[in-house]
Amino acid sequence: MGLAFGRGLAAACCSFVIATAAWTQEAHPSSVHVTPEMEETAAALIEAALTDDTGYQTVRSLTTEVGPRLAGSEAETRARAWAVKRLNAMGFENVRVEPFSVNYWERGEETAEILAPYPQKLLITALGGSAATPAKGVTGEVATFPSLAALARADGADLKGKIVFIDERMTRTQDGSGYRAAVRKRYDTPFDVAPSGALAVLIRSVGTSSQRFPHTGSMLSGREGDGVPAAALSGPDADQLARVLEDGSVKVKVTITPKRQGEAQSGNVIAELPGREAPGEIILIGAHLDSWDLGTGAIDDGAGVGIVIGAAHTIKETLQKPPRRTIRIVLFGSEEVGLVGARAYRDAHKDELAQHVLAAESDFGAAQVWRFDSRVAEAALPAIDQIGAALTPLKIFRGHNQATHGPDIKPLREAGVPMVSLVQNGTDYFDLHHTPNDTFDKIDPAQLAQTAAAYAAVAYLAAETQATFRADRE
Repeated sequence: MGLAFGRGLAAACCSFVIATAAWTQEAHPSSVHVTPEMEETAAALIEAALTDDTGYQTVRSLTTEVGPRLAGSEAETRARAWAVKRLNAMGFENVRVEPFSVNYWERGEETAEILAPYPQKLLITALGGSAATPAKGVTGEVATFPSLAALARADGADLKGKIVFIDERMTRTQDGSGYRAAVRKRYDTPFDVAPSGALAVLIRSVGTSSQRFPHTGSMLSGREGDGVPAAALSGPDADQLARVLEDGSVKVKVTITPKRQGEAQSGNVIAELPGREAPGEIILIGAHLDSWDLGTGAIDDGAGVGIVIGAAHTIKETLQKPPRRTIRIVLFGSEEVGLVGARAYRDAHKDELAQHVLAAESDFGAAQVWRFDSRVAEAALPAIDQIGAALTPLKIFRGHNQATHGPDIKPLREAGVPMVSLVQNGTDYFDLHHTPNDTFDKIDPAQLAQTAAAYAAVAYLAAETQATFRADRE
């Protein structure tokens, strides 16, 4: 369809956007990168996306027809086939899979129990990539520490034959910064205690839920050795263990039996809206297709898949002609096990990275966007500010120029690709992230549509403008 639909809301959006952009253009009279016509089109895209349920239905389809999608598994293979079929049916071009290999780790039995002084079961889940205990488990006295820093001060000799418990809580924050601080215990502890002869590691889940859902996630890749067997306790179970420890020595048995299955195939799924004038210049919007295996991967990252597909669909169906530059959707494989797909994409496209004009990734749930950050050349800030002005009707404010969000675009950022970040409200994200509770019913369609609308406006404006965002191309 064309731009004739819904002029009412589009006009209302445009009135504010044009006024804001006019101030920006007056402040930078030689830096007019977003024209009034582009602003009107962006407003129309926002209006269309807010009433389009493509993103929501995409998440529904993925989580229902495929379900959990562990990296390297048969289910991840089915997810790629699902994506190719759906993207082709929606009329995107150059739809393809770019394969790569990944080390396939598969979950097994996972149990824990307090043997003394108060016998009872504990609810745990193995950390991704963890080594296995013997089939009959390991039993030992618990050595508890309030933080990774406290563990670092401990005498390694005191850990021999013990089960190490890190009882560090995560702080709930809107922008996810609490996770970045808390996740180190998951990354490092299994390797840090291995030389001491510790039997296993238990950590308080790296999450904010008060429900009895343990939180998985990968250990740090690139460390030498396997580390000791490691698992996360749900929040309530960590609380229970801490209370029992207040009464003295505690003996615990832990059994986890994951298997490393060797190399398996994974892949990135790519689709495009080719540009009409500069098809070799790429605006990349991405999400990751894999998920952990406890829930159905709705929040992490089925929502991101729905958001970027929904945004691109809105652009495709609303514009009368394609944008000037190519908009490329990338659904990265094997993100959860160490950004394997992200690095594979960077390596496969190393010769065209200079033509990647701007990149963004949706990997922070389904809640609404509240801030627009960037990481571009200083000279490009007038153009980015004008793009950000188009988001004001969505109650999104302009943030800073030190954006870090988007794990799969981190290798691109390190290679010099400019990026933007549409920062979503993550206040409740870590109640669900990497848990069995990450399921489709948690998604609010209106909030998902707001995020898709923001991605549609940003992707279109970045693709339509002639602005560049790199220091070396100014």
